Amino acid sequence: MFTRKVAAGIELKLFGPGDEEAVFAVVERNRAYLREWLPWVDVTESVADSRQFILKVREQFAAGRGPQCGIWIDGAFAGSWGCHPIDWLNRNCSVGYWIDQQHQGKGIMTLCCESMLEYLFDELELHRVVIQCGVTNTRSCAIPERLGFAREGVLRDGAWANDHWLDLITWGLLDHEWRTRKGRK
Repeated sequence: MFTRKVAAGIELKLFGPGDEEAVFAVVERNRAYLREWLPWVDVTESVADSRQFILKVREQFAAGRGPQCGIWIDGAFAGSWGCHPIDWLNRNCSVGYWIDQQHQGKGIMTLCCESMLEYLFDELELHRVVIQCGVTNTRSCAIPERLGFAREGVLRDGAWANDHWLDLITWGLLDHEWRTRKGRK
């Protein structure tokens, strides 16, 4: 099972059987906030939908196309960090994340992203990682900016989020930029 200890009390774990109720409960509690930014919220209507998501992402991981992890804080599910399927030919992927509103603004997601970037660049030897955020989602955009990603442009109406179009900022980070930032060659 894929796991990464991020910091004291914070762990990333590949989604697994039995996580669906905790995942759905946190989505349900944050539904109004999440649906503003994430297109999958309105089609996640039940624990069964969360179970289907978990089965799909476990297949993705088993196929070597990257992990989708739950963020666990002091043993409780608090959010998600996910690798969209890795493009091995081009050694790149995009990633996405969200966290329960009660945990926002504490640096938790930045720590999770940093831990997973170490995995993607140092262990999987990817060349490029992309993050896309809603232009007005300042909290989400602060994370790639803080981690040294370059702002590459804006996709106008880049995503349909439940009942509205979102303009998306595309942020990119290359392996040599990551190594330079971390003081490695």
